[in-house]
Amino acid sequence: MSGPVELFEVGPRDGLQNEPGEISVAGKVRLIDCLSRAGFRRIEVASFVSPKWVPQMANSGEVLAGITRAPGISYAALTPNMRGLEAALEAGADEVAIFGSASEGFSKANINASIAESLKRFAPVAEAARAASLPVRGYVSCVVECPYDGPVAPSETARVVAALRDMGVYEVSLGDTIGQGTPEAVDAMLSAVLEEMPAPKLAGHFHDTSGRALENIEVALGRGLRVFDTAIGGLGGCPYAPGAKGNVATGKVAARLKALGYETGLDMAVLEEAEVIAQSLRAEGAQHG
Repeated sequence: MSGPVELFEVGPRDGLQNEPGEISVAGKVRLIDCLSRAGFRRIEVASFVSPKWVPQMANSGEVLAGITRAPGISYAALTPNMRGLEAALEAGADEVAIFGSASEGFSKANINASIAESLKRFAPVAEAARAASLPVRGYVSCVVECPYDGPVAPSETARVVAALRDMGVYEVSLGDTIGQGTPEAVDAMLSAVLEEMPAPKLAGHFHDTSGRALENIEVALGRGLRVFDTAIGGLGGCPYAPGAKGNVATGKVAARLKALGYETGLDMAVLEEAEVIAQSLRAEGAQHG
């Protein structure tokens, strides 16, 4: 097993959104500017959702305005609806993401809509983004396990992946949102999903709640996936997934991939700098929480 593997850094968005208190725009900009020196091709930095539901992302427009954009990096934003897309376009996001769920319970808790309703809501967002020449990524949450519904059938995950594919997303990120997926469950899920979308258009998004994220990444590598979402310093969780701890840490994944013979192109020294900043922002959030 060798060759390139891309890590998509999601710490500034999926990581910081779960901190208990306010984190300054300057702090977020400092983290993103550091990450921009590490060798990433894509960094998720913003979320244009209602500040009522995710207050940590209320200053996303200011963050995008404040960062120093490095050439060759796509700065991504989450956009749940048309209002969010308009805000992302105004702020100059390089790409946007829409996010569905493979389980009804999580869909209702996370975005107050059934799976069918959420997909109907996302269709015009994806269409308008493509019309604006903005790449659209898709997320599927709870691909193997749901905090409300329990185990998720692989066929349900595959069904949502197919719906996002039909909306024209360029890639679908598969999220083990509560970090309870076993390698066996992940393999079964991927077997079903690969019937709908090829491995080069899929990404793995593993939380490390049960300490199995690296095992699950290795299962996904065996199935041909070569993109994984990670968060610097293991930041994050999910406000609507009780018990979900942080995303798997970027440095931890990069080190494991190197040991396995893969190339990420990331500068480990810069990642260590970013980890220090991430921990300071976590302390800032705890202080203001």
